[in-house]
Amino acid sequence: MNTTATLPLASSSSASVPVPASVDARVPGRGALWTGRVLGALPALFLLFDGAIKVLQTHWAMEGTAQVGYSPSIVLPLGIIELACVVAYVFPRTAALGTAVLTAYLGGAVATHVRLGQPYILPILFGVILWLGLYLRDERIRALVGPGRRRAPRAAA
Repeated sequence: MNTTATLPLASSSSASVPVPASVDARVPGRGALWTGRVLGALPALFLLFDGAIKVLQTHWAMEGTAQVGYSPSIVLPLGIIELACVVAYVFPRTAALGTAVLTAYLGGAVATHVRLGQPYILPILFGVILWLGLYLRDERIRALVGPGRRRAPRAAA
């Protein structure tokens, strides 16, 4: 049974280094990578649009905020926070942080909808899709929660 694979050291280099097969299994396939990018882009584009209209303080943002019972003075700060979260999500190096803070932001949306007795499934779906997209494209997340992760041995009781 082959327990190692080789990964190139650089794209232009012919040298390679042996890597345990379990690590190689965490590298996403091309299909998973692109599926993750597309899944992540859908809610990210919506949230980018939503944040932009809040920063621009359009009548849609002002009316929508008033309808859910928030002061119009909160529209600009919410838009800035939302855009900052989306920017963090888009860059691979900060995508995990961006996903976490977007999840918190969407949690506030869920709480608002619950308070008003409105359907709240959409922000929950957005959060799930953001995490699924990140899972498919980021090996660090798969290493944390994926099926191939190593578990610490339990202490004998």
